[in-house]
Amino acid sequence: MPSIPALPYSYDLPASPSQIALIIIDMQRDFMEPGGFGDALGNDVMRLQAIVPTLKRLLDTARAMNLLIVHTTESHQPDLSDCPIAKLKRGNAKLKIGDPGPMGRILVLGEPGNAIIPELAAKPNEIVLAKPGKGAFYHTPLEQILQEHGITHLLITGVTTEVCVQTTMREANDRGYECLLVEDCTESYFPEFKQATLEMVRAQGGIVGWTAPAESIIAALTDWNG
Repeated sequence: MPSIPALPYSYDLPASPSQIALIIIDMQRDFMEPGGFGDALGNDVMRLQAIVPTLKRLLDTARAMNLLIVHTTESHQPDLSDCPIAKLKRGNAKLKIGDPGPMGRILVLGEPGNAIIPELAAKPNEIVLAKPGKGAFYHTPLEQILQEHGITHLLITGVTTEVCVQTTMREANDRGYECLLVEDCTESYFPEFKQATLEMVRAQGGIVGWTAPAESIIAALTDWNG
């Protein structure tokens, strides 16, 4: 059986590439660029930019193989009816969810800042899900979409590692998906949080899943597809 070199041990690929999905979490301007929510929280948003070229190579590989590709954005309706009061009020940021900012209202669906960065923009045949929570399964049709496509294996990428990415991976693990977190296609504003997340998900024999660098994944997929 073909596999990808990974930690804590090799990640076995399924019988067919049609069973694999690439999940790209929240690579949106609100988190990635100055003037967005990440910046408003006091973070160095340029830290997240480092993964973009590598993630673009992985995305191009997935597209060449016709894998299912799912992009998410953390988004709320304009009236904020899907944003819990606790989430709306939490923190001491200069801008809160729904407030007007340099790229429109923060984390509001349809605003310029809520768009995926141009380098990774979805193609018409790719799925884009607006998620009101941290995890990509919460109040979205993601599980139904994966089931309809016969997906069993997920390559998980995006930001931030310890929040929306990890939450999504744990949700997927509980639903029985074989999850591989792509080490250099995920990032955090805090490098120690990213490292801790990588160690947690692959601990105890892969209690949540596997981790591997993008080049190992790209090489294995290319050989398998060739």
